Amino acid sequence: MAHSVLKVRSSHRVSGFIAHPTGSQGQLPILSSISSGLGRNGCSWTFSQSLRYSRKKYLRLASRAVYPLVKRAIDIVTSLVLIAFLSVPCLVIALLIKATDGGPVLFWQRRVGRWGRQFWFPKFRSMVPNAERLLGDLLSKNQHQVGVTFKIKKDPRVTWIGRFIRKASIDEVPQLWCVLIGEMTLVGPRPAVPREVAKYTLVERLRLDVAPGITCIWQVSGRSNIPFPQQVEMDVDYIQRRSLWLDLKLLVLTVPAVLSGKGAY
Repeated sequence: MAHSVLKVRSSHRVSGFIAHPTGSQGQLPILSSISSGLGRNGCSWTFSQSLRYSRKKYLRLASRAVYPLVKRAIDIVTSLVLIAFLSVPCLVIALLIKATDGGPVLFWQRRVGRWGRQFWFPKFRSMVPNAERLLGDLLSKNQHQVGVTFKIKKDPRVTWIGRFIRKASIDEVPQLWCVLIGEMTLVGPRPAVPREVAKYTLVERLRLDVAPGITCIWQVSGRSNIPFPQQVEMDVDYIQRRSLWLDLKLLVLTVPAVLSGKGAY
């Protein structure tokens, strides 16, 4: 009797949907699919499977909570160690920059960080003191024709000592201070200047979802030789996959990338 009732009711409205019987038994397709997935006790998952799923779920939640704390700890310790270790070479570089043209040792620039927050971004000065005013005359020579960034290999504004510290990435060392105080992180998308961010598309603005960093995927994949659209793709890829393991891997890969000098100009 129960079976015949099921067969009769299967052609009527079920939970707001019209269903028609199919097959020799006249069962609803949805009931057939559900019944085929049920286990011996009417459960699609065994207790052990449910336990494994719950364990993985809570491990993922725990890793997401711990990751920022561990990342920040690595930033603080590493930046302190590098600042102490590089203090003497940086002093020599500072004297050479000052002796070149008498201008300031550091170049300070406003950059855009996480969620659009601007901060002061220092570099060892590698160009002539009036480099910003000369930029307009060089825009036509920009090698990054697609996108908003400006790069040319033989920039006439770069000084002799500037070419050396750029090739060796020494000009980026002062940014360790930004890492130490929390404005930046060791691994993350490079911070852009406000005029570039003002031209960002919605996809490109995804780069602002995390704290900016000193190195990231495209920094170890060719640096300035990477066109801007590919830079964005790599940054978004990092944001979606970021983890402690990926950060450590990129930090290790940064060493040979810096030593080779590929794409640094």
